[in-house]
Amino acid sequence: MSDQLQAQQRRAITARAGVVAAGTFASRLLGALRDAVIAAFFSINATDAFFVAFTIPNALRVMLGEGAVSNAFIPVFSEIKTREGEARAKAFYAALTGAMLVVLAVVTVVGIAAAPWLVPLYAAGYQADPQKFRTTVSLTRLVFPYIFLMGIAALGMGALNTLKRFFVPAFAPALFNLAMIAAPFAFVPLALALGADPIAGLALSALVGGVLQVVAQFPALAKVDMLRRPVIDFSDPGVRKALGLLAPLMVGVGVYQINIMLSRLFASYLPEGSQSFLYYGQRLVELPQGMLALAIASATLPSLAELRNQGEHARAKDIFSYSVRLTLFIAIPASVGLTILALPTTCILFGRGAFGARQVALTAQSLAWMAAGVWAVAAVRCVVQMFFAYNDTRTPVICSAINLLIFASLSLVLLRPMKHAGIAAATSAAAIAQLCALLGLLTRRVGILPVKELVTSLMRILLASGLMGACVAFVSTWGHWDRGGNDLRNLAVYAAALTTAAVVYWGCSRLLRSPELVDLTAVVRRRRARAVTS
Repeated sequence: MSDQLQAQQRRAITARAGVVAAGTFASRLLGALRDAVIAAFFSINATDAFFVAFTIPNALRVMLGEGAVSNAFIPVFSEIKTREGEARAKAFYAALTGAMLVVLAVVTVVGIAAAPWLVPLYAAGYQADPQKFRTTVSLTRLVFPYIFLMGIAALGMGALNTLKRFFVPAFAPALFNLAMIAAPFAFVPLALALGADPIAGLALSALVGGVLQVVAQFPALAKVDMLRRPVIDFSDPGVRKALGLLAPLMVGVGVYQINIMLSRLFASYLPEGSQSFLYYGQRLVELPQGMLALAIASATLPSLAELRNQGEHARAKDIFSYSVRLTLFIAIPASVGLTILALPTTCILFGRGAFGARQVALTAQSLAWMAAGVWAVAAVRCVVQMFFAYNDTRTPVICSAINLLIFASLSLVLLRPMKHAGIAAATSAAAIAQLCALLGLLTRRVGILPVKELVTSLMRILLASGLMGACVAFVSTWGHWDRGGNDLRNLAVYAAALTTAAVVYWGCSRLLRSPELVDLTAVVRRRRARAVTS
């Protein structure tokens, strides 16, 4: 492949990732605001119950929704489009939509009925408090239709991403967060009017947000002639192949969800608030994880699948290597910065209302340990895409099982001395082990990878991130974080720390001539030029 073609393909990946990252970043920022609103308006006891209830259908969302369905659907759709034409690919999409609607409806009904037996799997410790257990069961039933809505949204997202339409799928999730931000003001009064607990308003807002996320995709799907009447046809060859790929994917994602289940289960035996401390910490690390890993993975998979179907294996490996470097270029400094700024970040976002200094400190512990593994989680999502592009959904399952084994073992060891922070530390350690296993097995699957560029890039990133971390740590000492997130001095210091992080990392990367910075800068300049001329 010529250097010109390589550069063109890389620019396309970077540009598409930029669109997804912008949308995901907007959604994550709104998600952080959402969590700040929840922390300020609801007690720790109430949010402990809600977060467990929401985790159950959310686990199925990952299995049957955005992760598994998209990764099983995109390679098959791309293959059918390449070999049989666009008309056949669209017919396949209609058939797969019909099949998944049936599956999602059955799962939703079963989940609502089985809530009293599902909750103990995630929070057996709640059975010691009958009222809290009953509240969690009721919330689980109320929020369970969320899986049906998110499954539909995932199909639309997969279709648009396959056709390289990334804008709407990237920004639609922001509507979900907007609905939940409105919960204390619009849906809690509704819940009270219906005679329910105030926390039920959060569940209602989640369902409304799911509806908005589905409906927002309709115009974009109609524009590319993908808003079609579903056809229930399980005999369609494409549907059978996608479902065949989905089965091991669900097992792999299910293994990861067992981690979440065990995390909730272990925390249910810890002091009150442990569920919430873990949840808020996880939400904060999802900001860089979602913005980076999901964006780059979503932008890369269609190209990898297309190149693999065309037999361009060398180009596929080059694009894969580039996507990993681009991921690490932002994921490593994000990991360093978020670990150092764990207490200030928690203070600024949550330190007000019902969320006092004690809650801030305990959540910061969770955040610091989880942030230490941000880079590994981001890289895992990127590496897994290469397996999916080659229709290999089984190897990631093996590596997910390794993750589960290490997570469960370390959690049990660290639970007593570190409480909820031990669960957070085990999460990061397991992700690092999973990444190592994936990279080792990938070389057996696709052959030797372009390692030289990756190592060189990694050295630049580590040097720039280290200098950035030292400067940020110094600036953060100027704050009085026990005074809460509304303190003007704390707000100014936090803003200064973020500015310092951006300036130092950008300056170091420029001095080191990081090619990833050059590519990202070029994308920003092109978009700015288009905005000016339009």
